[in-house]
Amino acid sequence: MKAFAAFLLVGFTAMAPVHALQITDDRGVSVTFAQSPQRIVSVLPSLTEGVCALDQCHRLVGVDRYSNHPASVRSLPVMGGGIDPNIEAIVALKPDVVLLAISSRASERLESLGIKVLALEPKNHADVQRVLRKLGLLLDIPDAVGADRLWRIIDSGVTAAAQSLPPKLRGTQVYFEVNRGPYAAGASSFVGETLTRLGVRNVIPAALGPFPRINPEFVVRANPDLIMVGSRNADAMQSYPGWGSIKAIREKRICVFTPDESDVLVRPGPRMAEAARIMAKCIVDKAG
Repeated sequence: MKAFAAFLLVGFTAMAPVHALQITDDRGVSVTFAQSPQRIVSVLPSLTEGVCALDQCHRLVGVDRYSNHPASVRSLPVMGGGIDPNIEAIVALKPDVVLLAISSRASERLESLGIKVLALEPKNHADVQRVLRKLGLLLDIPDAVGADRLWRIIDSGVTAAAQSLPPKLRGTQVYFEVNRGPYAAGASSFVGETLTRLGVRNVIPAALGPFPRINPEFVVRANPDLIMVGSRNADAMQSYPGWGSIKAIREKRICVFTPDESDVLVRPGPRMAEAARIMAKCIVDKAG
């Protein structure tokens, strides 16, 4: 009998305890969970990738139409776009939590239906590290083996990409267009911070915000040495007035990224080291 009691004690002690979690999201809203969520809907690609990078892809039961990495998430039910996801489809999945951006219009509606929501929207490198830690807390993964380990890999990868650039390319003036409008990556954005770490100069100052809509004339005056743009938006540049006089365009120093490359570049998450390598290759190929 004593042996059986000892077995029970050891067995129960070895079991992972179930404990409540309290997380404050980027709206400043505190969300409480009785235990770590097992059914997760993510309608922001960077958060989808964050969950998977923490080895918890199996908890995802639905994603937005733009979440396409890793490949395994492409077989999951699609909940529409991240800004206006399909509320009925999400409710039908009975998720324990929905991960989305602050800008999503679905938060209040989902919460009114009794579904827990976490709004997390990283905009710079520090935000990415913070959001990874919040995901680790949500997923009940200790920082040492989860978010902190992952951030060290990202950070060292960005550093390695910077070290791969020849010193002569430091100070190259770069314009990075994230979307037609034009919307640009400012120096305070995660894209801008990566460019700074690579040793080049972003012509869009931090004072304009992370991703400002700019007057095309601003770029003409800045006269960048190199332009980075996704193939989805490259054609629109031809219509911007005065851009034919920009040094980068005159000298054909333009990197046009494939859709897959663009996905890596504009998502503030686990693949930022890969993004830095893509940018570094562009700088060497076009400005070297």
